[in-house]
Amino acid sequence: MSPADFVIFGVLVGALWQFIHLYRALFSNKTQHKPPPGPPGLPLIGHFHMLGKLPHRTLYKLSQKYGPIMSIRLGSVPTVIVSSPAAAELFFKTHDSVFASRPASQVADYLFYGTKGIGFTKYGAYWRNARKFCTVELLNAEKVKSMAGMRREDMMLLVESLKQAAAASEVVDISDKACHLIEAMTCRMLFGKSRDEKFDLSAIVHHMAEDLGAFNISDYIPFLRPLNLQGLTRRFKVTSEAVDKILETIIDDHEKDAANGYKNNDRDFVDVILASKMDPVGTHEQLARNIDRSHIKAIVLDLIFGAIDASPTAIEWTMSELIRHPRVMKLLQEEIKNITEDCEFVEESHLSKLEYLDMVVKESMRLHPVTPIIAPHESMEDIVIDGYHIPKKSRIIVNSWALGRDPRFWSENVEEFVPERFEGSNIDLLGQSFHILPFSSGRRGCPGKHWGLLTIKLVVAQLVRSFDWELPLGMSPDELPMDEVFGLCVPRASHLLAIPRIHLP
Repeated sequence: MSPADFVIFGVLVGALWQFIHLYRALFSNKTQHKPPPGPPGLPLIGHFHMLGKLPHRTLYKLSQKYGPIMSIRLGSVPTVIVSSPAAAELFFKTHDSVFASRPASQVADYLFYGTKGIGFTKYGAYWRNARKFCTVELLNAEKVKSMAGMRREDMMLLVESLKQAAAASEVVDISDKACHLIEAMTCRMLFGKSRDEKFDLSAIVHHMAEDLGAFNISDYIPFLRPLNLQGLTRRFKVTSEAVDKILETIIDDHEKDAANGYKNNDRDFVDVILASKMDPVGTHEQLARNIDRSHIKAIVLDLIFGAIDASPTAIEWTMSELIRHPRVMKLLQEEIKNITEDCEFVEESHLSKLEYLDMVVKESMRLHPVTPIIAPHESMEDIVIDGYHIPKKSRIIVNSWALGRDPRFWSENVEEFVPERFEGSNIDLLGQSFHILPFSSGRRGCPGKHWGLLTIKLVVAQLVRSFDWELPLGMSPDELPMDEVFGLCVPRASHLLAIPRIHLP
């Protein structure tokens, strides 16, 4: 069959599928099988043509017409778009157990070794054991606190480099600095050492984010996969091979260190997971009996990606808004000065006292959620929610960008950066308040949310404590471009560039 015949066949199949769908809608029990409202779609492709370059904005506009629980079709996959805090609570809390799984995707199969990690793995015993292992061995509060000294050392190196740039009146790429700082912190947490010059994790993570953020038609119209119409398969393979090469190097190095004996019993996360594999009757025996080398690589990659992709994006957006709003910058500097007193560095113990910083970060994440479209969930059974029937295997997409703009909750100046809107509010960022979900919520909430929020606040506070920031080429704050580029995370379209000046309280 030629490619043209294949496409014609696909159109006919799509038309037949549409007929069957329409027949079921007309002749089934309307009360029990009433789908959520939504716009009309096209045969075969459904609503793909409507998504545009920034799907979170498009879906938000559609939800204003069709409601906070909206139905669209992506290829042959029924998809529910959730766009309000109340609706998000229904899916992530009230009925969380039904929507705790992930749909299969081609890119996750390539990058995460057949979804053997955490983020994109289907719900089940393996996922629970892998997540528990990561939480116990790396992401619990005690472990995170024990690494405060490492984070302080990395912050000191960054501040020193920025002081040199300030002395020379050099333009600094804040986006790049934040990315490499988080990379250094992540490497020390996972691998026991700072960035390895043999490879650039930040660049690889950037490519992964682009791949994971692409709407792959093959995931929604499976019989088109052999045609590779978007050219994504080759791209996934190239990224996967580059990632695997890095992970193999990391694991090989750790196995050599283990064979030579650890110094001062100093073991990092990779050492622990390798040791668990060799000890199937230890603390994590259920996981150890069901993992091989590819599982270890997938789990480590999940942690690398989750840290290096999300935190720098949140930092660059927060710093962008502070530079655009000198009033807010000044108020934050005054608070930090009062709390830290004569300390040159912001300590992690200071963060809980910095109330205005908390409001600034919340407002930044409301306006610029790092993942404006939360990674898709999949329904594990038929269910009726708010009177709408949602069939098994439906894809659930929560538009977190829309949550922060819900007119039923937020004030009229919803597009303005006003941290004071959170004064006296009990809204949190860790998944308990559904008005802002930077780390998602429920069973599939980000396991590294405490570490992520801590590092974001720490870096922003230190950049504001040590420096004033000027835009280059005489640009005024209101001229700073704020365009975004879509991916799994949505960073600035252009890097944030500014000139640091030593801040003299």
